Amino acid sequence: MRNGALFLAGPLAEPGVFGAVTGCEETGAPARLRDHALMGRPKAPAAVPRSGSAIEGRLVPLPGGAARARLDSYAATLALVAREIEVEQGEDRLRAVLLDGAEPPAGAQDWSAGAWRARHGESWPLIAAEIAGHAPPLSPESFARQETMIEVRAAARLRAGRDAAPATLRRAAKPGDFGWRADAPLAGAFFKLAGMRMDHLRFDGGRAEALPREVLVGVDAALVLPYDPRSDRVLLVEQFRTGPARRGAANPWTLEPVAGIVDPGETPEEAGLREAREEAGLVLDRLIPIFDGYPSPGSNTDFFHCFLALAELPREESWRGGLAEEDEDLRLHAVSFDRAMALVGRGEIEVLPLQAMLYWLAHHRVSLRDAAPPSGA
Repeated sequence: MRNGALFLAGPLAEPGVFGAVTGCEETGAPARLRDHALMGRPKAPAAVPRSGSAIEGRLVPLPGGAARARLDSYAATLALVAREIEVEQGEDRLRAVLLDGAEPPAGAQDWSAGAWRARHGESWPLIAAEIAGHAPPLSPESFARQETMIEVRAAARLRAGRDAAPATLRRAAKPGDFGWRADAPLAGAFFKLAGMRMDHLRFDGGRAEALPREVLVGVDAALVLPYDPRSDRVLLVEQFRTGPARRGAANPWTLEPVAGIVDPGETPEEAGLREAREEAGLVLDRLIPIFDGYPSPGSNTDFFHCFLALAELPREESWRGGLAEEDEDLRLHAVSFDRAMALVGRGEIEVLPLQAMLYWLAHHRVSLRDAAPPSGA
């Protein structure tokens, strides 16, 4: 791309996106590209000739330096091509650069700002920032493989910002009490390792500044413990786990609750209902919230939404579960509550969220059994 003006249209013209991509201030004056319309891929639409139509956008200086590198990375990932166009700004006709998407396939629909904002308006600035900051730039093929996880991370950040937890004993954080900046590009193809410099207030009144920190950028996940109050049994999921294997455990098969990532556009409860169906074949109407929180806040961003599910469990001891297309190799065990607690006691259940969920059930088990309808009701 040569120096000059850049015509922002489509997603790049949406609030917060250009600033997230380049780090530049969101400025620019309105402009329009006459006799064209945006069509094709929602995240990378193309400007196609159409008599009588116009693309509304804005004109900004084409950035240089690090901002240009981030813009180039964003363009490479989404397969955007720079081409020169002529736009109108008031009475003036000006030459500018447009980052254009691939030619839309036959039957492609017009790009709609309203539909875009409803689906991506909040999350795309976060997604765009991750795309632009990737080093080396993601290829379109690698982005296609990582896209869902990038969206999951953005959704988790938005959820964290909305769901303010109480602060009655701990410090009530105010704007400016802490901050961070990236120290290195994100590393990893599924989960991401983030290098940061962290600032925060100290309890002695001072401020810790530019602390080097690393954190695994994980996911929001829904965890479900199915419980049959009539038979007093719980459902446990057994599977091979990479973490224990890498740590050096002699036995890396673990017992866990039903669990899965909260996908973009899902609520945690919707994710829990879906995972119960996919992993265990349980079709449930609702979940009972237990608690939610961070399993390891010093080293990763994972946040677990934990639920109990009242369900009628099969009588057989064990069966296979999971989705073959996701390479899930699961064995499901319907065991008595007493046996599950014995497994905790002797260390066979090593997964802390499951331990906590079982102890919660121990506290509420009698009332759940008393409220359960009799068999056949």
